[in-house]
Amino acid sequence: MSDPLRISGLLREKDVKRLTRLTRGGSVGPTAVYYAGVTAPIISASMAVMVREAMRLIGLSDYWQWFISAMVAAFAGIAWYLIFIRWSYRHKFGRGTEMTLSTDITLDDEQVIVRRGGIETRMDWSSISSVKAGRGHVAVLVNGADALIIPDAWFGKDKSARAAFVSRLQEKAAH
Repeated sequence: MSDPLRISGLLREKDVKRLTRLTRGGSVGPTAVYYAGVTAPIISASMAVMVREAMRLIGLSDYWQWFISAMVAAFAGIAWYLIFIRWSYRHKFGRGTEMTLSTDITLDDEQVIVRRGGIETRMDWSSISSVKAGRGHVAVLVNGADALIIPDAWFGKDKSARAAFVSRLQEKAAH
């Protein structure tokens, strides 16, 4: 039985951004894409009706009424979709107490224990899908839970402590 390894520290905004990029597939969520796709046709149809009626009132032929209203409707739908998607970009990184409370990570023989404030999460080693040691951080990807990021700054200048921690993570996650 080996001694538990412990590390703790406070996540900075750049750490949370890095973690977010590891776990998110894009900068726009699926709900925003859905609503943009649902509302754009409604905007298009409304513009088509309004423009066609305006063209009818000024006496244009049926051909020009339909042509102009179709063009305006197409541009309105596209413009609305693009504007809606732009408004929907995720700008804020971090949630809850990620950047305000210290995160404590303990590696023991049975599991990884993560504690922040009054919340403790225990993960069996079998739930760790991969451990990636990157430049400035270690990323731990977990099946069924949020990924973990461990900034190198938490180890201070102790490279051997970082190496031991990463080694234990990789060794235990591989089994």
